[in-house]
Amino acid sequence: MSGVQMITVTEDDGGQRIDRWLRRLFPHVNQGRIEKMCRKGELRVDGGRVKASSRVETGQVVRIPPLADSDMKPAEPRAVQVSEADAKMIRSCVVYKDDDVLVINKPAGLAVQGGSGTTKHVDGLSEALRFDAEEKPRLVHRLDKDTSGLLALARNRKAAQGLTAAFRHKNTRKIYWALVAGVPTPYLGEIKTGLVKAPGHGKSGEGEKMIPVEARDIDSTPGAKRAHTFYATLYRVASRASWIAMEPVTGRTHQLRAHMAGMGHPIIGDGKYGGSGQENLGDGWGAQIGGLISKKLHLHARRLQFAHPVTGRVVTVTAALPDHMKESWDTFGWTEDLAADDPFEALF
Repeated sequence: MSGVQMITVTEDDGGQRIDRWLRRLFPHVNQGRIEKMCRKGELRVDGGRVKASSRVETGQVVRIPPLADSDMKPAEPRAVQVSEADAKMIRSCVVYKDDDVLVINKPAGLAVQGGSGTTKHVDGLSEALRFDAEEKPRLVHRLDKDTSGLLALARNRKAAQGLTAAFRHKNTRKIYWALVAGVPTPYLGEIKTGLVKAPGHGKSGEGEKMIPVEARDIDSTPGAKRAHTFYATLYRVASRASWIAMEPVTGRTHQLRAHMAGMGHPIIGDGKYGGSGQENLGDGWGAQIGGLISKKLHLHARRLQFAHPVTGRVVTVTAALPDHMKESWDTFGWTEDLAADDPFEALF
């Protein structure tokens, strides 16, 4: 066993989640062990307790409890190998690039990071997005695997710190497009129901979901967090389905999907929150329309606006719809240019 270690966070590591920072230093320490250290108060930053998701900043001192010798073995070096086909694919997704920032239009079905059974993901393919930079780009936020659209990456440490802070402190604007069951009323509104995580099943908690909680019950519901979403109904197909825009003010897990389902208008193709076998029959419920409409999730990160982390200028990027959503739009006679770039502009 090692003794207690006190490690100062370096400039290069500032802004990282403490669990990721610790695993970089001690790759054999698993996530469960880290979370247990946090619960027991063994892992501390500047003397204070932390959660696994807490972020460390440059100059902070992290107390690491005694670790078994097996936890301190260095990780086996793994060569990053990206096939020519995968490299071509991920490079074709780039929609914005400068010396500091890179933005891709992530395909639906491609995970952002690895996990159980996930071998292909943006983080693993990012070596192919190095281009002329000294290091591969770093992730600064996430999208669900089945959500398509804009994902920003930082091309150097300074940009990573700036972008991470911007996303964490909500100094960015993200507008999503979705196809939902039924027609939300009022056509323009906001959702302020809180969200609480319901446990899943199995060893890894498969199937866990976010459950809406009425605003008046948030404070009295253990684990519930406030969540806030603006939405605008852009076009509709009778009472069957609607093209909507959404802007999340908060950034909770599955927020948009849970909020729309909680209204009775789940996103088309959302088996987790709308029921994979339910068909929408015009009553505003069911995540499948049937016919020619794809059963894939119809949720797309359409527009991203942020202050450039180095120059400070405002950068606005848009991303074309993925093929399955484009085909649905074609079926309904919609085109992307029918929608205003920012339907929520008057609200900000």
